[in-house]
Amino acid sequence: MPTSRISKLLPVFLTVQVAVVIAFGVGFARNSSDATLRLEQIRKGRIDFPEMKMTRQEPLRIAPLYDDHEMISDEDLAAVLRQVQPRFPAQKMKPNYVEHALRVWGVDAEFRDPKVMSGRKMVDFLLNNSQYVASWGTKVAPILQEEETGVSIRWGKEEGASVHHDHLLACLSEAGVSLNEPVYTPSHREKTINDILQQALRDFRLDERETEWSVLAYGLWLPPEGKWKNNAGREITFDMLADRQIRGALPLGVCHGTHRLYSLMALVRLDDEFNGQLIRKDTREKIMTHLKKVRDIIIAAQFPDGHWASNWPEGADSVKKPVEDELFRQVIATGHHLEWLAIAPLELHPPREKLHLAAKWLIKTTKDQTRSEILEKYTFFSHVGNALALWRHTRPADFWKQWEGAHADEGTQVEPEPIFPAKAKPAAH
Repeated sequence: MPTSRISKLLPVFLTVQVAVVIAFGVGFARNSSDATLRLEQIRKGRIDFPEMKMTRQEPLRIAPLYDDHEMISDEDLAAVLRQVQPRFPAQKMKPNYVEHALRVWGVDAEFRDPKVMSGRKMVDFLLNNSQYVASWGTKVAPILQEEETGVSIRWGKEEGASVHHDHLLACLSEAGVSLNEPVYTPSHREKTINDILQQALRDFRLDERETEWSVLAYGLWLPPEGKWKNNAGREITFDMLADRQIRGALPLGVCHGTHRLYSLMALVRLDDEFNGQLIRKDTREKIMTHLKKVRDIIIAAQFPDGHWASNWPEGADSVKKPVEDELFRQVIATGHHLEWLAIAPLELHPPREKLHLAAKWLIKTTKDQTRSEILEKYTFFSHVGNALALWRHTRPADFWKQWEGAHADEGTQVEPEPIFPAKAKPAAH
């Protein structure tokens, strides 16, 4: 090519090359910036995924399977429920107490005694920041934490916090809150329960110390969907959650390992309701094998008077070498065991007479407490009220409303007709 031709094309060539380099540089910078941003999001666990679509507005409910009047009479159930009514001081009201009371009594609970919190008042305390501030003041951090993508719950051992992870959400769900239940945050924004649920699903990590209440909370909303992605991009399934509950040696988790038993049993019942769509068949078999092992252990570990001790996983050695348990620890073990057994099939039950002994011990122990003693250990005694109501195939709020109406005059007695077991109800509806 002639030199003159080359000299004429050279500026054009250089211009094109410069443009290509600039474009490449801009593209590289943009991609590098995007990559850096994504890495930063991953590092902070802040990758956002589309909202999990819910197929229902009301939570599922795990229905009890039995109605045993011989285990607990109307009179004894009324006496126990009277003891666990939510009578809490207005100042520095413990969220954990309110959560436990709400899961037992439900959002629709009403009482003639104005000193007892209704279900609506309990919901307002937990979900309306102004009500929380009225009790705790402004020097304590709000329990409702506003996030860019939703609402999280302050939990842990700090003053005024919910004690356990996802416990507040699980209790609200068990209490029957609607997905569009209003949530009023510290900045006066109106959110809903769905915002709490979605944030919980995003934030969940499989290796957390406490997952018992996450299993229950998510299980009451997600089925038949059995998986979702957290904000780190990891897919979580109910099979993984079940394995997490079983992993390790007994006792597993808080309250002497009994909460995990309830959550595992709930997963099986929900899986029944959705025709095996929630968990794999092998997962279900692992759960049932685990719970049958627990059944055999608690048969051997039960004391002659009916109670279980905090070291119940030691089986017969628990009775042979009793630990010096405080009474409330025995209430924890005995009440929680009766609770999960109330939603369990007969194949997982100890002999019926052993269950009756446990109920008899719980009834007497609860009735013998003063009101201040109940208040001091309210969370544990609340499980007693819930367990015994389940064994009578009723909700505490429903039973109490009927009882108050029929027993306005002291001394009225009603003799029930013994029925056991009741016709099995659906696990969820």
